[in-house]
Amino acid sequence: MMQCDPTTGSCLLPDEPSDAQRQPTTPSDVVIRYVGDPMCSWCWGISSVVKKLAEYCEQHGLSFVMTMGGLRAGGGDAWNSAFKDFLRGEWSHIQKKTGQPFGFSLLEAEQFNYDTEPACRAVATATLLLVDRGLRSSAALPFLSATQHKFYVDGRDPKTEAFYRDICDQVGLPFEEFSQTFTSQRAREAVSQDFALCRQWGVRSFPTLLLERRGEISLLSTGYVDTETLLNRLNAQLPQVAERATE
Repeated sequence: MMQCDPTTGSCLLPDEPSDAQRQPTTPSDVVIRYVGDPMCSWCWGISSVVKKLAEYCEQHGLSFVMTMGGLRAGGGDAWNSAFKDFLRGEWSHIQKKTGQPFGFSLLEAEQFNYDTEPACRAVATATLLLVDRGLRSSAALPFLSATQHKFYVDGRDPKTEAFYRDICDQVGLPFEEFSQTFTSQRAREAVSQDFALCRQWGVRSFPTLLLERRGEISLLSTGYVDTETLLNRLNAQLPQVAERATE
């Protein structure tokens, strides 16, 4: 069954054998990397914090890049009373802790496969299409947020293509183009690469925020953190950013 830690505010990947070695990243000045999953409840809990972080990065010339982690790619958890009771308790706790809204209508469904790969692939697809249009990859953050809201609040199934029609309208992507790309090999390879990067970086729980400087990656935070704490932590590691913020 899915594991979440209410103390750290994170959802954990299942244990799996892996001999993947960390691969070098493309050198750049400063990149803030957000690693999460649209169907990770703590990632929804931290959504407003991530939005403010992305805005901060935009204001201070820092790159903000999302990587989808594949919390439960392929699903497989039995949709039974124990799992639904776990989700109900977890969502209630996160709502109280973070103030993020949750609906619980999904828990009334007779059957549901908690497979997070399609939702991750949808965000990867939106990222591909927005970058194709000359936008930064961070432009896909509203797509992620809308996906999370529609799943957690409205209780809709993000494994279906139709789920994303109105979300594409919100972010200005033609749905037919999205649909064709979503089912393409290009999108499947993109999200598979995201999953591989997540594991190569040693990320085992979501949400995780990484700081990359000149190709070297260090941990910024893992689990839920409030905006003030997160930005203070970032400024402590990048004092030149804090100096510019006070000018």
